Amino acid sequence: MEIIERAIRDSIEVKKSFLNDAEQLELIKTAGEFCIESFNQDGKMLLCGNGGSAADAQHIAAELSARFQLDRKPLYAEALHVNSSYVTAVANDYDYSKVFSRMVEASGREGDILVGISTSGNSANVLNALKQAKKQGMITIGLTGSNGGSMADLCDVCIKVPSNNTARIQEVHILIGHILCEKIETTLFRH
Repeated sequence: MEIIERAIRDSIEVKKSFLNDAEQLELIKTAGEFCIESFNQDGKMLLCGNGGSAADAQHIAAELSARFQLDRKPLYAEALHVNSSYVTAVANDYDYSKVFSRMVEASGREGDILVGISTSGNSANVLNALKQAKKQGMITIGLTGSNGGSMADLCDVCIKVPSNNTARIQEVHILIGHILCEKIETTLFRH
């Protein structure tokens, strides 16, 4: 029981700290506005991350491309790691640090959104994707941990969860993802 209760308490404390950080809440609002503007102009959202962050990227993409709470038309949202043949080919033929940037180069367009997710903010393949997205005129949104790592300087909006604990950071990342999905869906489809 001690492990269970401590994990829940720690998660609540990180979320309370996040809730009380007006700057981070404003960044979520700004990120949502960028996403809404892009989707309104027939843009798309590409998402990337590794491990649990890849799962979060895929989860957010599914909420937008399928549905979140409303029955509505689908939005183009794609997690860049879901084609395992592509990922393993690039990792083998080039380098794992290029698996996301090459797909951004292929499918990202000016005005599209790239969401990079990294608890450390220092994942080389996410950083390379963000750099490529900036070259192509995409809007870059980062979800990371307390200091933002190298991602902080590469994102138009970098949302930093006030923790260094990977699990607690990821719990807030999916909360942020759900908030963005609700804001996007409500704005675009609830009339």
